[in-house]
This record gives sequence, structure tokens and C-alpha cells, in this order.
Amino acid sequence: MTRAADTPLRAADGVATRATRTAYPAFPACPGGPAGPAVDPVADPAGDLAARAAELVRDAVLGDLARRVVADCGADVGLVGVPGTGTGARTGTGTGRAAAGPAGMVLCHWAGTRADLLHDLAVPAGTGLGGRALAERAPSWVPDYRAATTISHHYDAAVTAEDLYAMLTVPLLHGGTVHGVVYASLRAVVPFGDVRIAAVSRLAAAATRALAGAAAWAGPAVAAPRAALTRREHEVLSWAATGRTNPEIAAQLGLTCNTVTGYLKSAMHKLGARNRTELALVARESGLIG
Repeated sequence: MTRAADTPLRAADGVATRATRTAYPAFPACPGGPAGPAVDPVADPAGDLAARAAELVRDAVLGDLARRVVADCGADVGLVGVPGTGTGARTGTGTGRAAAGPAGMVLCHWAGTRADLLHDLAVPAGTGLGGRALAERAPSWVPDYRAATTISHHYDAAVTAEDLYAMLTVPLLHGGTVHGVVYASLRAVVPFGDVRIAAVSRLAAAATRALAGAAAWAGPAVAAPRAALTRREHEVLSWAATGRTNPEIAAQLGLTCNTVTGYLKSAMHKLGARNRTELALVARESGLIG
């Protein structure tokens, strides 16, 4: 078995990836690499060229990550979810289209799949095992996804179609930003040992470093304007992000439960969050809370 930490990431070969299939008009690619964007170097400004190049590298890195989870870590299926809405994102039942939401992701890269129900699947933060890893910013795993009682079961149809049981998810974190979540899944009920968890985590760390380097090509990011939270809204949000309930926050700050609820609703509206989980995630990504 090739050690994940010793092998450099390379362009994805034979990995199904929605973005690399459809995002750009294809032109003859370099040997061993995915098709790239059809860019006119004269017509496009330098900044646009850099952004397109960074996006191409990002897709190649994440597609390769899905493949290497299968090839190097002994998983049957590798998946990578990318934050965003996704143009073709589907619901967990496969019966309609849905956006993942501002704090969710879409499964855009995969390797080892037999069906297509997991392809382009929208995963809001906090739902399923991957959504939980995205919201909590920590690895999560279960030996039997279908029998697990600690996660939501929004995606049982897709998981059953792939005959998957054991599942591990690891968030791709760098500088406080979540670049995505990588999944390692097996078609058997088995506990995840430290060796396999460490191997997937090393791959995730290497991919995240590559993504950070690609992002640097596009130049300094323009910070989005932060929502103007009041002092009380910020205090209530900070306590809510630690998992405190509304009555606990009310007792801590000397407020009524209704007042705490009002502050949280106001903060959700300002930050575009739909629930407490999204609110905490968006607040952290915006730098409003640590």
C-alpha cells in the first residue's frame, strides 16, 4: 500500500467528477491531466485567468483525493463534498433538485461508485455523517451507517443503492475555512481503526494544503462585508455556538428565553442562516466568533 503522506497529489485519472466534466469547454489536455478551460489569454484579464487556473487545480486535487481514498486507504467508495449550491444538486431521495444552502455542500467528486444517487447530491450542514463533519469541523465515523442512531438518515436510499455500511468523513480545513469533506466508505460493517483514519486524514491534509496553494494563485481574497451584529446578538451567538440551550443562555446573561430567541433569529437573518448549526458555522467562517 502506498503511504498517503509520501505520495504527491497528482491529476485525477479515471475519476468521475462533475466539475471537470462540465464546468469548462474542453480543449486538448496535457497527458495524464483533465481537460482545462478554453481561455483566450488576450481577451481574459489576468485576474480571471488566475481564478480559472485555481479552479482547475482545485477540481483536479479533489478528484484525485476521491480516487486515492479508494486506492491508498482500502475504501470501496471515495467521495468529496464541496461547499456551495451546485448547479445540478439533487435531494437525498433523488426525486428533485435542491441547493445545499450557504453552509452546505454538494458531492461533486467520486470514485468506486456503482450507481449515481450519490453524484451531485446536496448535503446541508448537520445532515448525515458528512453534514455533521461539515458543521462540527471534526472527523466522524460509524461502523454501520444504516443502523447508526447518532446521525440523520436523509440519504439512506443513496447509501443503500451503493451497498455501503462503514463510513468515515473528514473535513478539509485550512485557516478557519472549510474547503470540503472527504468520505471513505466500505461495503461491509467494520469499525474504523486508527491506521485507516490516520491515512484518510493525511490525504485530507495534503489535499487541503494543495487547495490553499491554488487559492493563492487567484490573488488576495476580497473579504465579504460582515453583518453588523449588536453586542447582545454577538453575546448570545457566542454562547449558542458552544452548544448552550436558550434557557442556559438566558440564565447566563440575565435575559428571558424569548429575548434570547429574538436575538438568535435576528442573527440568523443577518447572516443568512436557517438554523443554529448553520448560524454557528457561518459566524466562525466570517470571523465573528472564534
